[in-house]
Amino acid sequence: MIIDSHCHLGDERLYGRVDDIIAGLKDEGIESVIEVGFDLQSSQTAVKLSEKYDNVFAVVGTHPHEAQNYNAECESFYRRSAGLDKVVAIGEIGLDYYYDLSPREIQKDVFAAQLDIAYEVGLPVVLHIRDAYKDALDILTAKKDKLGAGVLLHCYSSSAEMIKQFDKFDCYYALGGAITFKNAKKDDVIKAIPQDRLIVETDCPYMTPVPFRGQPNEPKFINYVVDKIADVKNLPREKIVEITNINTKRLFSKYNL
Repeated sequence: MIIDSHCHLGDERLYGRVDDIIAGLKDEGIESVIEVGFDLQSSQTAVKLSEKYDNVFAVVGTHPHEAQNYNAECESFYRRSAGLDKVVAIGEIGLDYYYDLSPREIQKDVFAAQLDIAYEVGLPVVLHIRDAYKDALDILTAKKDKLGAGVLLHCYSSSAEMIKQFDKFDCYYALGGAITFKNAKKDDVIKAIPQDRLIVETDCPYMTPVPFRGQPNEPKFINYVVDKIADVKNLPREKIVEITNINTKRLFSKYNL
């Protein structure tokens, strides 16, 4: 069954229907979902959802958009939460120079600080990188000895060539609804991602795949992502389900607790 590696069910567009969404996962061929925080409050919500539902796991951290709001309270909560069985990573963390909602120097400092936390608590990291690949690579290179627990590039949006730059960190790459967009032109990227490093996600309620553009994304739509990857890689969809399930569990090793 499929694992949706990146959700925001705590978003106001979905939160009121969480019970129904979770109840319907099995019928959609979905084994579980990973709820990802982007600030203190959403990270707290992620933990609460993971505690309420057997098939929900949590990731905690501060998104680059929120970097200017990162403080000791955030750090303390992320460290404490890392000890919980169902908190599987630190994220989503990184750099976003497209919107620049937090100053770039603060983004870099907060990114580096959370990489340190992940190393100290022994968890992998889920990265959000947009229009900031050079600085992200510089920071990851400086912290390379602290990345042993694993690195996931969420909603990978760069080129097939850039994958070669990230290979030195043994990264995993998550693909979502954007690969179905009419002008995405991501077939070369899909082909370039090694099978043992491929993961799928929805990033719901964002990045709704074709043919549902214009409405909030949901975990059930991950099936369209799987179908697109299977088509481009010329593999049975069951094979894509199998390898992405294995890869996700390998990366988020606490998943099997």
